[in-house]
Amino acid sequence: MTEPVVHPAQPAPVVTLTVNPALDVSTSTERVEPEHKLRCGPSRTDAGGGGVNVSRVIHRLGGQSIAIYAVGGPTGRAYRQLLEADGIIGRAIPIDGSTRENVTVDELSTGRQFRFVLQGPHLTTDEWIECLTATQRAMTPGGYVVASGSLSPGMPDDFYARVARAAKAIGARCIVDASGPALAAALREGVHLVKPSGRELGELVGRALPDLESRVEAARELVARGAAEVVALTLGGDGAVLVTAESVTRLEVPPVEVHSTVGAGDSFLAALVLRLAQGRDLDAAFRAGIAAGTATAMTEATELCHRDDVERLEAQLLAARG
Repeated sequence: MTEPVVHPAQPAPVVTLTVNPALDVSTSTERVEPEHKLRCGPSRTDAGGGGVNVSRVIHRLGGQSIAIYAVGGPTGRAYRQLLEADGIIGRAIPIDGSTRENVTVDELSTGRQFRFVLQGPHLTTDEWIECLTATQRAMTPGGYVVASGSLSPGMPDDFYARVARAAKAIGARCIVDASGPALAAALREGVHLVKPSGRELGELVGRALPDLESRVEAARELVARGAAEVVALTLGGDGAVLVTAESVTRLEVPPVEVHSTVGAGDSFLAALVLRLAQGRDLDAAFRAGIAAGTATAMTEATELCHRDDVERLEAQLLAARG
């Protein structure tokens, strides 16, 4: 069973924004233990960060986007070189601080994974305003703006809310993937789509959400009060739920061998947005998101999904729908 492909004359433009990107360094060691030199295996370095990962996956799936990201210092130069080597189209906003690094270590003896996420450089007022201005200039009516990842120190909590406000003013659709005060402020402004985890959703509504039913109800509350038109509630290995004013749709993750979940959420969002930009309906975009997130979990360390895996899993999910 195959799904009809929609080929609009021109896919809707997609802009991604990453204000606190990171060089993702991944490696492995036999056992993680204190006060010892831990001899590691081969290492891998990728240009990471929410919005940039979205752009990287969109590119892998045959789409295009404009990636706006803040970088600085020696790590920033290495970061830009990696993106250019990947063929990512973007606008680098120079900053005085050095782009951070994140470290992922797989413990071979147990299969556990350890992630060390650094804070990132301080952004001055002029620097974060330039990030906002560049994003505004790249927005187009009917396009998508994906603001994803943590804010850098020195940035106001309402930064993503300002992005959402600018998107509404021009008629673009803002998608936010963040947490804490930055996410709460964006939802007070109102966005097109938000992708919270169960924990983040509980923080937004101010109460514990012990089961799927309570989480779906909380997602409906966000939609009802105009915080988001679409809530894509991610459930980790249990899949995801898509909630709108008209419907609630749940999809489970196809059975695969999981190697690393780093970047799976970004991949989910990237494929979902790309399919919407290509003119697919929300159900088809949701299947693509599940497929891309699952395909990324199949890869090692910080590697992202591969197009053939995503398309195969999309077809599998469509066939399972009956």
